Amino acid sequence: MTLIDTHTHLDHVEHVEQVLEEAYKAGVTGVVTVGVDLASNRRNLEIQRVTTNPKIYVALGIHPGNINLEEMEETLEFIRNHIHKAIAIGEIGLDYWYKWVRKDDTKKKEQRDIFQKQLALSKEFNLPVVIHSRGAWRDCLTMTKDMAIRKALFHWYSGPVEILEEIVAAGYYVSASPSLAYSPQSREAIAHAPLERIFIETDSPTFFSSDGKNGFQATPKDVFRTVQAYCELTNVEATIAAKHFDANARSFFNMKDE
Repeated sequence: MTLIDTHTHLDHVEHVEQVLEEAYKAGVTGVVTVGVDLASNRRNLEIQRVTTNPKIYVALGIHPGNINLEEMEETLEFIRNHIHKAIAIGEIGLDYWYKWVRKDDTKKKEQRDIFQKQLALSKEFNLPVVIHSRGAWRDCLTMTKDMAIRKALFHWYSGPVEILEEIVAAGYYVSASPSLAYSPQSREAIAHAPLERIFIETDSPTFFSSDGKNGFQATPKDVFRTVQAYCELTNVEATIAAKHFDANARSFFNMKDE
């Protein structure tokens, strides 16, 4: 069984060469690494340049938690200039759970403005978007639909089921992380999502823990943990699930077999 990890931050992974070698040996054939700011976009492109196996795919973007107005135009210009190396615009979106945003309408508007600009890039270059939507699921969906974005992935979705159903109805996708093994919100959402609209990921190097203490720091090989959690939740056989996850990712990101 081979898998694609559809969401990582390789620029934050220590000993990345070793980590990717271990993932490839475990059966990970592809890894999508997403950008969050100017430095991470640059670093991810460098990792892509020097890595053969697994295949590295890059999404370029500005994360709502990494907005730096002083370098905003430079970052957007960098994305535009390197768009030919990207398979998606991401990680972009909104996050209203940050303490500095929660009760500040100005900060929320700032996030929406940056999100809108990146949705426009997706539209211009006909690329999918990878969306961070924590605490802002409704606004993210509304803005994405209003821009008539054709392909959207709501990464690590743990929002309300009713919004999930609208995401699916709009033709969009959601992804599950290793938190699927213990998070009630993630489990409820993914249990209601059709297999044909689900991606699997690790969000490496996120630390996953059911109690905040005991857990593990994810690397791309832990995408197999996500599959295991999905199969235990849904009773779908692992090889069947893996085939769907692979097909979903390849179609959505327009991945070419090398």
